[in-house]
This record gives sequence, C-alpha cells and structure tokens, in this order.
Amino acid sequence: MNEQARALKLIGELLDDFRSPDFVWQVLIALSCVGLAYVTAQWWRRRHVEGSGRLKDAGVRLIFPFAGMMFSGLALLAFKPFLHVNLLKLSMPLFGSMALVRGVIFVLRQAFPRATWLTAWERIIAATVWCWLALYITDLSPFVIESLEDVSFSLGGQALNLWIILRGIATIFLTVVFALWVAGVIEARLMGIESLDSNLRMVGVRVAKAALTVLAVITSLSLVGIDMTALSVFTGALGVGLGFGLQKIASNYVSGFIILLDRSIRIGNIVQVGNEVGEVTQITTRYTVLKHPGGTEFIVPNETLISSTVQNQTYSDSRLRLATVVGVAYDADVERAMQLMVEVAQAQPRVLADPAPKVLLTQFADSSLTLELGFWIADPDAGKGNILSDINLAILKTFGRHGISIPYPQREVRVTGGTAD
Repeated sequence: MNEQARALKLIGELLDDFRSPDFVWQVLIALSCVGLAYVTAQWWRRRHVEGSGRLKDAGVRLIFPFAGMMFSGLALLAFKPFLHVNLLKLSMPLFGSMALVRGVIFVLRQAFPRATWLTAWERIIAATVWCWLALYITDLSPFVIESLEDVSFSLGGQALNLWIILRGIATIFLTVVFALWVAGVIEARLMGIESLDSNLRMVGVRVAKAALTVLAVITSLSLVGIDMTALSVFTGALGVGLGFGLQKIASNYVSGFIILLDRSIRIGNIVQVGNEVGEVTQITTRYTVLKHPGGTEFIVPNETLISSTVQNQTYSDSRLRLATVVGVAYDADVERAMQLMVEVAQAQPRVLADPAPKVLLTQFADSSLTLELGFWIADPDAGKGNILSDINLAILKTFGRHGISIPYPQREVRVTGGTAD
C-alpha cells in the first residue's frame, strides 16, 4: 500500500502541475534537455567512431543518458526557485536508468562477442528493461503487476497468469545468460589445454553449454514458482512427438558426439564420402563440412559418416601418394625418361624424399609405353591438383629439351582397290 500511495502521490503532483500554466515551461525545459543531450551525443559520436576501443565504445553508448542527466540536473537547480520541477525530478532517474541499461547491455556484448542474437535484439531488450525500470521509478509497477495478475489461466494443476509468465521469461533470460558466461569461461579454459585432444575439447565445451543451459531453465522455472511436475504430462507427450518427428536430427546429433569422441574424423583430414571429397573444416553436432580444393563445400550429415564407409586419406598419416601417367615412344630411351621424371619430382619442394619418387613401366599401349610417376606429399590440405599440374608441366618441358617425344594415336588409311573408269 505504501508503494501505491507514493505512486498516487506522484501522479497527483503531476496532474496538479498539468493544470498549472507552469507545466508548459516544464515540458519545454525537459524537451530542451533532451535536445541538448541529443546534440551532445551526435557531436561525441562524430569524434569517437564506434569500434575504436572499449572505453570509447562505452562512451558512445552512454553519452546521451549522461548528458541528459547533467542538463536535467542543471535545469532543476536553475528553475527550482521559480516554478514546479516535478517533471525534471522524474527525468533525472529516467536518464540514469537508461544509462544503467545501456551499460549492462554493453558489458554483455563484450562478454559474449559471438552472440549475434544479442546484437540483433539489443534495442528491444534495452527498451523493455528501461520501460520496467521507468515503471519502478515512478512507483507505477504495482498497478501494472496487478493488471497482469488479473489475466490468469490454468495449465493442468498449475495456475498461471501473465505476470508469472513474464517474470519467468525474464528469469530464464538472466539465468541462461549467466550459464552461457560460465560456459564461455569453461570453453576458454578447455581450449587453452594443448595436451588435450581438440575433439575432446569440443565435446567438453558443447556438453557444458547444453548442461548449463538446461540447468538454468529448470532453476529459473523453479524460482518463478512453476511446478515442473505439473507439466510432466505435457512435456512427456511433447517429447514423444518430437522423438518420432525429429529422429533423424537426433540421430545426427548423437552421431556428431560419437565422431568427436572416437576421433575417427578430425578437422584437417582429407576424406571421401561417396562422390564427395574434401578437407574437414568444421564438425558440428549435426553435420560435418567438407571443403573441396575447388572451393565447393559439402555439408554431410553426421549420420552418413557413421553409417557409411568413409575414406580418410589422412587418418593415421598425413602423407598422401599421388601419381601421374605419361606415354613415351617405343624408340625412346625409356630408362633416361624414367630418370628425368624422378628428377622432376625431386625438384618440387612439396614432394617428400622419403618415400622417394619412383617411376614404373605399367603398360605397353598401342602407340606408347605408359610410365607412371608416383610420389608422396605431406600437406594434402595445400591442394593436389596444383602439384600435379606443376609436375606435368615440368615433365613436358624436360622431355622437350632432351628430345623424348610423347606420341599420340595415329591411323594410316590405305586404299587397296583402284577406281573404275
């Protein structure tokens, strides 16, 4: 009742001022303070671009409410002896609450730099929190709470109203933000342990985030006063429906954790799944990204990697054997050609000396002798097509300098019969 009495007193004072001619001056003075604060904020933003430093970024966000507080305080001191200043008395805490909200949002953005949702919803969150603080400052919040509590309904055996729902949403938001902050601290610690396998670190981070988020939601609902057992039937039915409808997605998530735990596929591996070949660039709980040397990226569901045969070219050894085939003429010096091909491969910096490059005579073709040059590289992630192209070009130039011809199919047509007169 004391809060309601204070609210009624404040409203009564403002209504009394509204009936007085001086109220127009109060409005003009308050609007002037807002205008001066806006001009000051624009001047400050032109001199301090956002993104140039944390302190300057904080100044860009807080200059408007701080300037509004300063100008409102000066106006309050200047005009208090001459007229009623209840509106100015109200504007100062409103500017202060705006500064508080913007400061908290700025700290949250610094704490969660990867939270794109926070950037997208920043204005809505700030406006909602500021409106509630304004109601609290003006002592109007009891009236609003009472109106929200009047809109009530029941869900099972649980009595609910709009105030409980809104308070639950706010509590869930705060607890989840705190849980994500704790998860971020855990992630930083785990990622700093170099002796721990990268897949295990990723599993630890994701399990920590999921567990802390679920714990935050359950705890916040309990704090609001919602009995979780009353929702057990509803959540059970929902779980069964989701189990049937989302079984593929659930299978992909389970498969993602299996891949991360058994370490059969790691980031940086060169793998082939069906006709898709590429380097593993990302492993999420639902899919794995393969990047082809040509730039194309394949998104492979994790269930496919578990249930089908995967060719991992760098599973236990990052070294990879490549081969190129060249045909030489039958009358060419084959041994000399094989030696030149080995020398060409050895001249390439990416080709390993052990195992050494080797040339094999693989086929007696119709027009040529087929020679296969096999060599090993240790960095398949740097590309295979480029090293093959460099070696083929070098072989072509070397054979040209040493007079070794690369024949091509030829056909000879003979006419055995004469033409009739």
